[in-house]
Amino acid sequence: MRKKIVVGNWKMHKSFQEGIDLVNDIISLENIKPSEEVLKIIAPPFTNIAAIANQLKSSSDFAVAAQNCHHESSGAFTGEVSSSMIASCGANYVIIGHSERRHYFGEKNELLAKKINSVLKEKLIPIYCVGEKLEERNSDNHFKIVKQQLEQALFHLLLPEIKNIIIAYEPVWAIGTGITATITQAQEMHAYIRSEINNKYSNKVATELPILYGGSCNASNAKELFACSDIDGGLIGGASLKAEDFITIINSF
Repeated sequence: MRKKIVVGNWKMHKSFQEGIDLVNDIISLENIKPSEEVLKIIAPPFTNIAAIANQLKSSSDFAVAAQNCHHESSGAFTGEVSSSMIASCGANYVIIGHSERRHYFGEKNELLAKKINSVLKEKLIPIYCVGEKLEERNSDNHFKIVKQQLEQALFHLLLPEIKNIIIAYEPVWAIGTGITATITQAQEMHAYIRSEINNKYSNKVATELPILYGGSCNASNAKELFACSDIDGGLIGGASLKAEDFITIINSF
C-alpha cells in the first residue's frame, strides 16, 4: 500500500524564529490526534532546515525537505546550495521542478534531470513536480506537456532509482490562485501519470510510486481530493503556513 504523504512547502515565508514556532504548533496539534500513518514533510527556507530537522528528529513520521538545490555537488556558484549541503543539515527530501522555479528561474526539464541525479546521489528523495499551464490545458496539450516533463527529467532513471521518487502534480493555473482542479481533472491526470510510469517501468513500480496533488489544496478540499484512488496526498503551499489548517489537511485521509 502506498504511503500517505503531506508536504508543507513554506516557499519564501517565515523568519528563523517564526519557523521554529510554527513547527512547535504543528507538533502540539498533531499530538492531540496522532496520524502516524501519514508522512508529514516540512519544506522550510534553507535557513531553517537544520533547526527544524533537529526539532523533528524524535518523530519518525515527520521529515524535512529543501525547496530546491543546485545540480552540482560543489563549486563557484555564489548563493547556491548543493544536495550534499542539504543532506548534512538533516533533510531527507528535496522539491525539484516546482512551477515557480520553472517560471521565475527558467528551469528546464534537462536541468531538472541533473538536479534529480544530484539528489539521488546523496541518498535523498526528490519530490518532482509536473504540471501544465492554463493555455496548455485549454489547447488540450496538458497530457503531452506532463509526459514530456516525465520523459525528459525522470525516464533516464534506472529501476532502483525511480522507486525513490515522489511525483507531485501541480496544475500551474491552480497554484496560489484559489482555483483547484476539479476532482475529475485531478484524478484523471494522476491516473495518466501512473499509466506512464507503468508503460516505462512496470505495473509494480507504478502501483507503489506516490503521486501528490499540489494546486490550492487546502483544509476545505483535501478530504475530497485525497479520496481519489490515485492521489496519495498533497504538496501544500499557503495552507501549510497555519498549523491548524495543515493538521486538518493531514487528518483528511
